[in-house]
Amino acid sequence: MTRQLGCSRVAPIGLGCMSLSHAYGSPPPRAAAIRLLNQALDLGYDHFDTATLYGDGQNETLIGEAIGHRRDAFFLASKCGMGMVDGKRVIDGRPATLRAQIDASLKRLGTDRIDLYYLHRWDRSVPIEDSVGALGEMVRAGKVLAIGLSEVSAPTLRRAHAVHPIAAVQSEYSLWSRNAELGILDTTRELGTALVAFSPVARGFLAGGIDSPDTLEPGDIRRAMPRFEAGNFARNLNLLSKFRAIAAGLDRTPAHLCLGWLLARGEHVLPIPGTTSPAHLAENAATPPSPLAAEVVAELDRLFDPAAIAGPRYPAATQAEIDTEQF
Repeated sequence: MTRQLGCSRVAPIGLGCMSLSHAYGSPPPRAAAIRLLNQALDLGYDHFDTATLYGDGQNETLIGEAIGHRRDAFFLASKCGMGMVDGKRVIDGRPATLRAQIDASLKRLGTDRIDLYYLHRWDRSVPIEDSVGALGEMVRAGKVLAIGLSEVSAPTLRRAHAVHPIAAVQSEYSLWSRNAELGILDTTRELGTALVAFSPVARGFLAGGIDSPDTLEPGDIRRAMPRFEAGNFARNLNLLSKFRAIAAGLDRTPAHLCLGWLLARGEHVLPIPGTTSPAHLAENAATPPSPLAAEVVAELDRLFDPAAIAGPRYPAATQAEIDTEQF
């Protein structure tokens, strides 16, 4: 069972590689990260997702060094338009910047082509048509096989798609982040565009790996996210206990139930859970292929009604940078 992504068919569940270099506390030692990436290939993962931003380029370098010798065994996705400049995260969608970033990405990855290259964020100071036009040039030059967008609204996708076919849109999508259902889920389906769902187990929350926000390391990006603030976290734990009961009743792990719910949203949806744990890597790969029953999907939809989630997914300043529909 595979799903369409760009010019290829890939396994329904891919691997988000960000946490191997930054974001969720201390990344694993390099040797452990290299072992995990090769384990992923051995388990059947064939879709790996990275970005210029992750670890300020270190994540791309890691992937190139760890599995570059197995390049023909996997579909490679990366992103441009957001990077680190003088220690600060900068969104820059100017064509000249994107052209420089693709060449730097190819060098770090040690490859002559990237299968899917996303605009990581829409830089609102640059018309989306200009940024997508630059990505289209990369396709014509053979550096990129297909292009995508990350965290955009349905109207922005339509504008972009009129300039160059958009193979995929990447958005946060999980039971507790359902903004995609306000437009981008249906629009991607209509246009024949894949919807790649990042943070599909709610940044680890629904997998049961976070008992308290106090256990998060200093510097973990979740510490700044409203849903992980003490009061909101306590309220969201009530949903988690009910969710765990449903999973237990179905003899599925919570992670399997999260991923199964996403796979049921449409054949064009591809989750990319990230992990630094070999055990979780294997667990995600073993998600049962049998579809969830319609009544289970409906029960989960009711439990995770967006109005029941305590706290927005991002602080206001971060949300202002993101072109997605909001509840």
